[in-house]
Amino acid sequence: MFFLLVGLTGNILAADEADLHLEKMTDLGAALFFDVNLSQARTQSCATCHDPARAFTDYRDSGVSAAASLGGDLLSLGDRNAPTISYAALTPEFHINAEGEFEGGMFLDGREANLAGQAGGPPLNPIEMAFPSKEAVIARLLESQTYESAFKSLFGEEIFADVDAAYKAMTESIAAFEKTEFFSPFDSKYDRYLRGEYELSREEELGMTLFFSEQFTNCNQCHQLNTLPGSERETFTNYLFHNIGTPVNKVLREANGLGAEYIDNGLLENPQVNDPAQAGKFKVPTLRNVAITAPYMHNGVFQDLKTVVLFYNKFNTRNDSAQINPETGDVWGEPEVAENISITELESAPALDERRINALVAFMRLLTDRRYEPLIE
Repeated sequence: MFFLLVGLTGNILAADEADLHLEKMTDLGAALFFDVNLSQARTQSCATCHDPARAFTDYRDSGVSAAASLGGDLLSLGDRNAPTISYAALTPEFHINAEGEFEGGMFLDGREANLAGQAGGPPLNPIEMAFPSKEAVIARLLESQTYESAFKSLFGEEIFADVDAAYKAMTESIAAFEKTEFFSPFDSKYDRYLRGEYELSREEELGMTLFFSEQFTNCNQCHQLNTLPGSERETFTNYLFHNIGTPVNKVLREANGLGAEYIDNGLLENPQVNDPAQAGKFKVPTLRNVAITAPYMHNGVFQDLKTVVLFYNKFNTRNDSAQINPETGDVWGEPEVAENISITELESAPALDERRINALVAFMRLLTDRRYEPLIE
């Protein structure tokens, strides 16, 4: 086997199996994360759809402007945009909170409780890595003497006697790697500003004031977890679920063959949820690295970050021009799920003028990890 590994400095390293010494779970997790042998066709790794060069999102143009990912067969096409796993380790497990709201979990519908659960999904998904069973995945692992030795050393000599235990060990190793600082460095200009290491421009300062204001915007209703002042280690999501009236991505639907009649019900697709009032809701995403993780929304329907701000602004202005999607020149389009829209939250702020829209975009650019700053500069 041939591996790709990554150091915490962000350097991608090629390594022959004989050169590897996987002494820690994070080492094993890193090897697994970058190993294309973890797909049936040996074409796709975790890093394929969560590329560390682009804040752990899929930037491949699969014919739909990166709106959804190709499967390991290089033909199958999903229907949702691959979310970043930057800062995903801080996501709470899926639960109902004290207010009776669904919160946390992995995937856009929260259907897996934690990182390990998420890591176990793609290898068995027929339009992703496409293994037919856990047994087939473990058999692939056992092709590698390095993996066999590492699993036995870390989890016990009998680990491969139980397929479920071995599969769980694989997913927990990947999760251990995803919990490292490599995924959550907290070193953006915003973080450096909080530490007194960066001075905001006037536009960035205006954007920050607007973002955290409860009078001038509604951004922080969903995209602020910690309480000011400071907001150190802020993940810019409250991990709740909302339907914001996102229109169908018609280009994607035509490409993946699901057709105009198909409806993605979001949270209601989660097998733990059976309340029709949750249809159309998706987990609030982190805004960390948002400036470089286009396209946006659960279906990748918008290409530009400013377009997203304009989409939100349309709920709070009577200006006819605000009802036009600047990327298409047409009206925004009907919501995929017209019920259950979080209209109270969406209409709770005054309309924004061009200066304030641009300032908000400038502030969100500040949330880019240091190693990705060249991508926006």
